[in-house]
Amino acid sequence: MSDQATAREEAGDEPLITALRAGLPAAAVLTDPDVTASYAGDMAGFCPSGTPAAVVLPQTVEQVRHVMRTATELRVPVVPQGARTGLSGAANADDGAIVLSFVKMDRIVEIDPVNRIAVVEPGVVNAALSRAVAAEGLFYPPDPSSWETCTIGGNIGTGSGGLCCVKYGVTAEYVLGLDVVLPDGRLLTTGRRTAKGVAGYDLTRLFVGSEGSLGAVVGATLALKPAPGQQLALAAEFPSAAAACDAICRIMADGHVPSLLELMDRTTVRAVNTLTKMGLPESTEALLLAAYDTPDPAADLAALGALCTAAGATEVVPAADAAESELLLAARRAALPALEAVSGTTMIDDVCVPRSRLGAFLDGVAGIAATYDLTIGTCVHAGDGNTHPNVCFDPADADESARARKSFDAIMALGLELGGTITGEHGVGLLKKEWLAKELGPVGLELQREIKGVFDPLGIMNPGKLF
Repeated sequence: MSDQATAREEAGDEPLITALRAGLPAAAVLTDPDVTASYAGDMAGFCPSGTPAAVVLPQTVEQVRHVMRTATELRVPVVPQGARTGLSGAANADDGAIVLSFVKMDRIVEIDPVNRIAVVEPGVVNAALSRAVAAEGLFYPPDPSSWETCTIGGNIGTGSGGLCCVKYGVTAEYVLGLDVVLPDGRLLTTGRRTAKGVAGYDLTRLFVGSEGSLGAVVGATLALKPAPGQQLALAAEFPSAAAACDAICRIMADGHVPSLLELMDRTTVRAVNTLTKMGLPESTEALLLAAYDTPDPAADLAALGALCTAAGATEVVPAADAAESELLLAARRAALPALEAVSGTTMIDDVCVPRSRLGAFLDGVAGIAATYDLTIGTCVHAGDGNTHPNVCFDPADADESARARKSFDAIMALGLELGGTITGEHGVGLLKKEWLAKELGPVGLELQREIKGVFDPLGIMNPGKLF
């Protein structure tokens, strides 16, 4: 332990650290400030983070229960964390808090092909679970862009989505049951292992998206699907965002259910090209990517491509094979790091609007970019209307940073004006607290606070997040 850590314990943290170590291995309690600083926050910008008193790395449920009992007894805040890939500040530490990191609880406990479920600990990485169930001929669909590093516990905390949401849905639809340690140390089991079940209030859904504000998820029972067929993709170029959004409306109205339907605007396409040298068509104003994993994906893509052409697509190019399809999907996954490279960092918005309003939203974002003299690249989960405007700015430039923050707020306001929501999959955290209040209204906000009070009467679970 460093001299700084020792001094801090002597200044007031010693009873907490002593109590934690009474029920945890010595290596599971980190107090060196040089180490704990690396756990201070997630990937969100404009969100303050504090200095935790300790970072705890439990490996068992009983160790988590000890942490929560200690926190309750000493009235210390607890901030649950996964891989810290979040984009809303929901995992940011508070001064003097216990950061409860689940990275060591990373076991896949069970994969059951008959009942099509997996039982996992919260620290299991999304991609690791996907590969493990694929080996059994099964499929876990939620696949956030950070799937190679983000954890199932974090996905549950924020209600994550992914590229295949249009056909397969989001995390909430795959969480059948949870094991949760409540703030007072009690262990709550919610939900079921069966395909159906409606016994009592749906507490499982309540915890999904709660951002660690009600309790600490220590286990999850997840629904699986049979492995789909090989995915085949196409790219369609459009002369305007309006034409691309017209195509999206035609596709959905015609009853198509692609496994993926993604949109990248011109700014995003150019950024991806700069980063990856993929040679995407930079003359296009909007690039629509679609894919099918059906028994005859080529026929389905041909029908979808005809709708794109009818909507004004200047070029519709189907992939020749699975390898070309994967290249197109890799381009979409590269969008966020590519935009971040434009000017040093990005503020990533997460506004979801009705599909029919996507054109108005994209035009509005372009106007906001012009108003604040900023580069804003937008990529969209087009099948469900979840947009990700990425505000590019230099964090070292105070004026540009201020304009970035104002543009972010303008985008949020635009989304609500168009009948949308402030977040489709990233969560609220610290970044969107004031906007959550505007979306919910006073009655909705009051009830949500009362619900939190039932589970967390002392207010120690991830305080200051959401509201």
